[in-house]
Amino acid sequence: MSSALRPRRSVLYMPGSNARALEKGKSLPADALILDLEDAVAPDAKVLAREQVVAAVNAGGYGHRELVIRINSLDSEWGRDDLKAVAASKADALLVPKVETEAQIHEVERLMKEAGAAPQMAIWAMMETPLGMLHAEEIAASSPALTCLVMGTSDLAKETNALHTRDRLPMITSLGLCLLAARAYGLTVLDGVHLDLSDDEGFAFSCQQGRELGFDGKTLIHPKTINKANEVFAPDAAEVEWSKQILSAFEDAQSLGKGVVVLEGKLIENLHVETARKTIALAEAIEKQRDQ
Repeated sequence: MSSALRPRRSVLYMPGSNARALEKGKSLPADALILDLEDAVAPDAKVLAREQVVAAVNAGGYGHRELVIRINSLDSEWGRDDLKAVAASKADALLVPKVETEAQIHEVERLMKEAGAAPQMAIWAMMETPLGMLHAEEIAASSPALTCLVMGTSDLAKETNALHTRDRLPMITSLGLCLLAARAYGLTVLDGVHLDLSDDEGFAFSCQQGRELGFDGKTLIHPKTINKANEVFAPDAAEVEWSKQILSAFEDAQSLGKGVVVLEGKLIENLHVETARKTIALAEAIEKQRDQ
């Protein structure tokens, strides 16, 4: 499954210091897990968390789930040791916190190579500061190894003095900048977390808003939110059926030498055909993953 088509509807943060959580992750319906060595781990548990996470990833048993490890900042006392340990592991990707410049990505890439990281190990970037927003384009263009931008909306709200509102208008500019950068350079882009676990309706709203904006999926902080994210960020049966009709009508028109395609009164152009192909490919990837 190519990186571009790999479902990332639900991406759950899990504290690396919690051995029970690491084990539970093997049975959760999340598309990906971010095993966290940074924010979710107390300073006196950092080394233990690193050891537990690397051991869990190397032991396997996570099935189709994409495994990403978030390291501490390279400027911290744990960051470089985190990077070396993750680079030598079987993780799918290494997540770098608070990325603000392309130079940070280049440094991470260099250190990963020195540590013997597998060529297919990707770099993911947390986008969570004003400087990161202003440099989103250069970060997205920094390296072929960078495959995903992850919105850190909690830190972003703190750094910008923005309020957490239902419609997220205070951070819509930041979300848009990262979306544009990701789409310009063919990256996955993931929406930020919803902090109020008692607000199911608000969470559903934020998922729908995220999908409407163009995000590929949502980062999560609790397993109970996985199913809703999976539902919202997947094409539904009607979308898939309509996409198949578009492709069929387009192919019929081509075979007849027609330059214009009209389906149920709607003009079908090449951009609609491309979108239809992406929708069907994603639906097929999700179905394939479900069968694994």
